[in-house]
Amino acid sequence: MQNDIRCLQSKGRETPTEIGFKHNFGREFIQTIWQKLLKILLSDADEIQVNQKVDRQGNKYWQAYDRITGQSFASGSEVDVRMWIEQIYRYQAYDRTKSSNW
Repeated sequence: MQNDIRCLQSKGRETPTEIGFKHNFGREFIQTIWQKLLKILLSDADEIQVNQKVDRQGNKYWQAYDRITGQSFASGSEVDVRMWIEQIYRYQAYDRTKSSNW
């Protein structure tokens, strides 16, 4: 008796490895969407959202968004984004002390 693996594979159909690859891609895609949805639902409305993104040329950059003021800021430098966030918090702290005097 000869072992002939070719007879076990049908022509024109996906092999189990191809099916597994597509299944894993679908699972990863759904998991990514689920994680983003949870991040949106569970995030505090007062928190500034910061994300690292990649542009069309493959360059990484940071994007920050303040839901309260509606302001956003993007930069290739993490330090610049941190400084922008500090300015937002300083302004908000100043605004709170100013309004509490009335």
